[in-house]
Amino acid sequence: MDFGFSEEQEMLRQSARDFLAKEAPMTYVRRMMDDERGFTDAVWKKMGELGWMGLILPEQYGGSGMDFVDLVVVLEEMGRVVLPGPYFWTAVVGGTALLEGGSAAQKERYLPKLATGDLRVTLAQLELDARWDADGIQLEARKDGAGWRLSGTKMFVGDAHTADLLIVAARLPGSKGPEGVTLFLVDAKARGVAPKLLNSMDQTRKICEVELADVAVGADAVLGAPGEGWRLLDRIVDRGKVGLCAEMCGGAQKVLEMSVEYAKVREQFGRPIGSFQAIQHKCANMLVEVESSKSATYYAAWAVANDVPEAPLAAAMAKAYTSDAYRHTAGEGIQIHGGIGFTWEHDMHLYFKRAKSSEVTFGDAVWNRELVAQLIEL
Repeated sequence: MDFGFSEEQEMLRQSARDFLAKEAPMTYVRRMMDDERGFTDAVWKKMGELGWMGLILPEQYGGSGMDFVDLVVVLEEMGRVVLPGPYFWTAVVGGTALLEGGSAAQKERYLPKLATGDLRVTLAQLELDARWDADGIQLEARKDGAGWRLSGTKMFVGDAHTADLLIVAARLPGSKGPEGVTLFLVDAKARGVAPKLLNSMDQTRKICEVELADVAVGADAVLGAPGEGWRLLDRIVDRGKVGLCAEMCGGAQKVLEMSVEYAKVREQFGRPIGSFQAIQHKCANMLVEVESSKSATYYAAWAVANDVPEAPLAAAMAKAYTSDAYRHTAGEGIQIHGGIGFTWEHDMHLYFKRAKSSEVTFGDAVWNRELVAQLIEL
């Protein structure tokens, strides 16, 4: 099987790299770290004009009709520059959710706006216990005539303060485990919805606490079928894992390149530090981790793009390995840079912090290894 990228995909990669180098240099990233919104409308609009928002959306909704492997190419480049903003939650998670579970009416209503960048979406799954399993979903959804009422608190919701639409995971009264989980499309500006920006270690990615106080939604707000949302959420999360792995691969690759370049020019005892065996070993191990992460991620991307039976296993394996690999690679990059790697002025700490936030999103390596064990019935 050929896992190489096509000429068109390599052209997409190069155009993405050129665009991000121009529009999202580190000066922009650092400026957005201090900005409450975390992105500018100008850059967001340009990404929409390039068709990035709708890469995986069908052409009938204004998308490009590409598949998840094509999306991975762009996400890698975004990871290289630790791109701030809600692209991941909107285009990857939100787009997948609406494609996988949306009714014909929901797709017609939301996907064309998402494709142009006029709609920002995010997923509200985690709660106070920060569990990624079905038992972690306790936010109440109770029937109210033809519609529903939602009450509870969601935690660590990506870019909720700038979102237009929330995909909220809730639970029907009296249900337990996967049974009874339901996904709702909630207007982020609806009465009773109150997002609060949280402080986090990774300032390039904004997260929020979202309070839902007796929020009224209509019957047409259910994504999929009432009480059957966990299977859909599983598919959304699997694709989110693969997209996040692609970002992590790009970040780890950049860390490796920065470390090798520094090892060539930094001298100690009259020699470049790259001539020392200890540094060579670190760089070699980093290369193995980066390339292995790419292999796992590319296979998982192919698996979810083609909806093969082992896609959940491939996604869990990729997330387990890449989570550890990116964190370790970023840590080794700081060690190679020595004292300067610990300074605020150097960019290395941005990659380490992004590695840590990505590590825990959709479950860390331990959580995903447990999923692998369950899927292969160990």
